Amino acid sequence: MSWPSRVHRGPESLLLDGPLAERMFDALWEMDPLGDAAAEALAREPRWMARLGEGRADMPAALRGLLDAASEVPEWVDRERVDRAGSLLFRAGVAGGIVLGAKSLIAGYCAPAGNKPLAMTGQLRAKVSHRLAETSKYVVSTCTPGSLWPGEEGWEITLRVRLMHAHVRRLIERSGDWRPDEWGAPINQHDMVATSLLFSSVFVKGVQQLGVRVSRAEADDFVHLWRYASWLIGCRADLLPTDMHDAGRLTRLIRRTQGPPDDDSRALTHALLESPRASIQGQPAELQVALGHGFCRAMLGDAIADELQIGGHKIAAMVPVLRTMARLAPRPSRERLEAGGRRYWERAIEDGRAGQPLEFRPPRQLLNVVTGTA
Repeated sequence: MSWPSRVHRGPESLLLDGPLAERMFDALWEMDPLGDAAAEALAREPRWMARLGEGRADMPAALRGLLDAASEVPEWVDRERVDRAGSLLFRAGVAGGIVLGAKSLIAGYCAPAGNKPLAMTGQLRAKVSHRLAETSKYVVSTCTPGSLWPGEEGWEITLRVRLMHAHVRRLIERSGDWRPDEWGAPINQHDMVATSLLFSSVFVKGVQQLGVRVSRAEADDFVHLWRYASWLIGCRADLLPTDMHDAGRLTRLIRRTQGPPDDDSRALTHALLESPRASIQGQPAELQVALGHGFCRAMLGDAIADELQIGGHKIAAMVPVLRTMARLAPRPSRERLEAGGRRYWERAIEDGRAGQPLEFRPPRQLLNVVTGTA
């Protein structure tokens, strides 16, 4: 099989990673058949998007097929591990919020082909705070014990996000602006797996950078949680890592082969880092922007930060000191840390949505502006 030109250092990666590299390169052409069929049905009967939690008797067959499949929890899922793993998000508290914004999301923007669907929708640049609130709500629901099981809030939100991705694919394929020879399929299996890593192993590494203690068992449980969540959102289970070791190898492969950040990477990054100026004014806004730049540089490293054209050198230099202070400071009980973390995420979501509902609805149309090249 020939692969799209977005693949950098392909021969080298085939030698280093063998079948893993082949599977991930082939996955650049694969999408989500169940989700895409359901999105086609919803395009004909959009009223069902607001009724996913209702009875399925008269539901379009393709949408019912998606929900039925997602209701069958795979045998490889360990329910106890899934329900306990999410406590890491809440125990990390503010550090988890910093990592999500300054490391996980921006690391995703760095992929010059993987960022194209987000760049084409224009959603992040136009509604930064609201989209971040939706992302935070999705992450919190995923990590809340019991929430990912069929019929619960996290399960339904995940399927709404899956349908949103499928709708964006549908818009992209009809736009005439997509370049498959360069980028592969839109929102393909490769890029969905890469996104899963940002929320799982990359998040774990990030909170450790800020001084949060995470045991290997906790880290592996967190990867297991996101393996199930990512399967629900449409990823093939056999492409997803089973533990931190697998996740590390997969992350290195993706980074080696994705190429350097492009103009879209820089535009998306600056839209996120400078978003405080849209909701607050004066010195508080400037302080938040400066902190965002500094933590991003500290989290991602100078080389990537320079490619993204972000500053923050002085604040980044302070992060190792903050990490040492966090490790030496007296630690409250796990229960108090988790309770404080839940309050932090509730406030962050409320502030971001600014009184508007979080509906996880797809965009009505594409922005049709892609500034970078793969």
